[in-house]
Amino acid sequence: MDTEIITAYVSLGSNLGDRAGNLLLAVRGLMEASFIVHKLSAVYETEPVRVTENQQKFLNMVAEIHLSGITPSQMMARMLRIEYLLGRKDKFLKKPRTVDLDILLFGDIVAETDFLTIPHPRMTDRRFVLAPLAEIAPHVVHPVLQKDIAQLLSETGDFAVVKRWNPNTEQKFENDDLKIFLKSG
Repeated sequence: MDTEIITAYVSLGSNLGDRAGNLLLAVRGLMEASFIVHKLSAVYETEPVRVTENQQKFLNMVAEIHLSGITPSQMMARMLRIEYLLGRKDKFLKKPRTVDLDILLFGDIVAETDFLTIPHPRMTDRRFVLAPLAEIAPHVVHPVLQKDIAQLLSETGDFAVVKRWNPNTEQKFENDDLKIFLKSG
């Protein structure tokens, strides 16, 4: 008997420590949790949303996951373990985080429990989610709104700057002595 393959979409974000390294470790964690990572978006840099303290910019991306024989709650439990193993202790506080993993879509499932809401209730209000999702799945239809991701991106009221991240422009040195030291080291 064949088990149905479900396609899920997961957002990944990091704004603490080695942000790119944290995303890489999170992707590895997804694979080690027996999820088939089918596609990855590019990495995007974004400002933190609705935070109370000064924080570093986020690196965000979206993964397309293929899976079978697992419920959304089981998937979320595995993702919480990945977050914990990568140093995140306070899932529901808007603090800097090594990694943040959220289920955006899980097939055509619509569900709301104390533990999880699918589709993610704020995904349409977050350009940093919609931009990478539209890159890898522009024609996927939101099961509640019945609009595809490209349309949701064009209609979002979030006008935050979401730009593709370039690791080659990550280091910016204003101190000429530091530039000389790094070149000579």
